[in-house]
Amino acid sequence: MALTDKDPYTLRETAQIIALGIRIERRRAYGKPTKALENQADRIREKAQAREDARAKGRKK
Repeated sequence: MALTDKDPYTLRETAQIIALGIRIERRRAYGKPTKALENQADRIREKAQAREDARAKGRKK
């Protein structure tokens, strides 16, 4: 279930993205690399968008 009708993320994905964002900012503060965490967040976003695109395609028929 999404937070809003226009939100492609489920509640779990939203929580994961927020947690990753916090971890990324904490690592940046210490000057450590964040690329792996950013890639993980991107994969979550892409998966959610693909699911919403498929759902929208099914509605248009």
